[in-house]
This record gives sequence, structure tokens and C-alpha cells, in this order.
Amino acid sequence: MTETNGQPILRVSHLKKHFPLKGGLFGRSKLTVKAVDGVDLELREHETLGLVGESGCGKTTAGRLILQLIKPDPGSDIRHRNSPNLATLSPRQMLPYRRQMQMIFQDPYSSLNPRMTVGSIIGEALTIHRLAKGQAKWDRVQELLKAVGLNPAHVKRFPHEFSGGQRQRIGVARALAVEPEIIICDEPVSALDVSIQAQIINLLQELQNRFGLSFIFVAHDLAVVGHISHRVAVMYLGRIVELGSKEQIFEDPKHPYTRLLLQAVPQPDPSKRGKRKLLEGDVPSPVNPPSGCHFHPRCPEAKPECAQIDPVLADEGAGHQVACLLCQASREKSEARFAGAES
Repeated sequence: MTETNGQPILRVSHLKKHFPLKGGLFGRSKLTVKAVDGVDLELREHETLGLVGESGCGKTTAGRLILQLIKPDPGSDIRHRNSPNLATLSPRQMLPYRRQMQMIFQDPYSSLNPRMTVGSIIGEALTIHRLAKGQAKWDRVQELLKAVGLNPAHVKRFPHEFSGGQRQRIGVARALAVEPEIIICDEPVSALDVSIQAQIINLLQELQNRFGLSFIFVAHDLAVVGHISHRVAVMYLGRIVELGSKEQIFEDPKHPYTRLLLQAVPQPDPSKRGKRKLLEGDVPSPVNPPSGCHFHPRCPEAKPECAQIDPVLADEGAGHQVACLLCQASREKSEARFAGAES
């Protein structure tokens, strides 16, 4: 796995997206779906940041907001290196930054135009950004196909002539065409067979080493995230509840939600299967999230104050951040005990 150098190339602050719901008399309902509700994160050079959570937690929407595929709400701040706030730019102003940030979509079939050949799909970005034309463009397309493990001679084939894994490789080649620094991978292997998943994951790691890429890897499969990520952010109901290195999240999870997610991962050892605590209940509606800590109705460790106080991300040491009153209370007791011992 590529070592990161610790320099942030993407900073996201106060990222929000609330979708209004139409309803009531004359469609005047003021209800909103709080899909992403104040996300802060950084992505470093040559790093893979895993973004995990249950379906409906807002992780895919967060990725699309970063790329401006969906316009964030006012107050959101997205900066690539020394760029202005990307959330405030028009589509024309965003064009130069789109070359630096690309996306690999979840469904490798619906994300490819069925009426275009593979060569045209990959070469389209080269034309839009004026990177190559004529024979130089087709040479570059064939080079990209070869880089992702496909036969360059298939440049004139259509998407339906490829398997699911091959189509996802085409999606990877399209993302690489403009030589980006950042690629957001939106569950790029969830629609593929397990054996093909491993091939795509290995391909992404190989390309990261070769081109020095940084990934935001959106997924719900913790086993995959643990294999490819350097750091992991855990989302619940539009917010990040825990953020840390892969080792911190998988070996010493602090938030009850993270621990329950990890315990839900299938165990190959039959002797360990009966000892797991499974996550119960459904994700609450983002239209009317619970008061206080959003996770408290499903949390087996919840205290009365969890329903009243909304916790914020706090540093537990070594960059391990957790939004949980139980962790904060434990840390405060330890600090008080340490201060008493010193006095």
C-alpha cells in the first residue's frame, strides 16, 4: 500500500445538503431530508480514505457533493489545494477543477453510454479538456485500456459487449483519462462477483502506486474498506461519528455504532458467530432525526443524556476522532484522575 505524506490536498468543511420535500396544501410543506448534515474531512496525498456506513447514511451523496454533481447548501466549504471554495463556483468555473477530481460510479453499466463505443466514452474527456485530438487521442485511449487490463484492440466495441468487471475497468480508464489527483470511488465493487471484486481492488491499488492517486472509497463492505484504506470515516444519518486510521477503527473502535458495524461483518470461524452483537432496528428517517445523539435509539449503551445532548467530533488522541458522549465522559474521568494523582 502506498505511504501517504500527510499533506492534505482536499479539505471539506460544514458540507450540507438538505432536500426539501413537497407536500401539504399547495406543496408548501417545510419538511426536508437532511441527507448530509455537516461533514468535515480531509484527504491527503496518495491516501485512500474509506467512507462507510449503512445504506441511507449519506455517504454517496457526500461524494457527489464534493464533485459538484449535486450542488451543496450555502455554508459548505470544499477546497482542492489552494483553490477557492468549489461550492460557490459556477459550472464553467468548475471545469478546470473537474480535471483534478473524477469519479468511478457504482453501476458499471448504467454509467456508460450504451450508444457510444468504449473509445468514444474514454476519449470524450480528452476532447472536453482539450488534452488530445486525432491520432494522439486514440493512442491515449488504447494506452488507458491497456493500463486497466483490457485489450486495446477492443476500442470500437460497445459496453454491452463486455462483462461487469470489464465495464468497471472501462469506468476506471475513463476516470484516469484526464490524469486526476483525486478519484471518488462510489461503491465500485458492490455490483460485482466476489472474485471480480478482488481484481478491481488490486487494480485500484496498483494504479494508486503508479500514478500517485488519492481515493475517497465509499463502501458499506468493511472487509473491503479494511483492505484498501489508510484512514476510515464512519457515517451515520448524514454525519461522521468516528474518524481515524484503519488500525484505530478496526482494532480499537470507540463509537458503539462502529463496534456494531464491525461485529456484523460475517465471520468465517463458526465458534465466533454466536458471540456477535448485531445492529438492531432501522436507520431513523433523515426527515425527522432523533434528538441529541442520532444513534441513541439503537445504541445498547445509551444514557439518558444521549437523548438530550448532540455530541461533536472530539479528538481521542493520535487523530482518532469520535462523536460520542460516552467516550467524552470516559476521557474526562481519566483526565480528572490523572490531575488528582499529580496534585
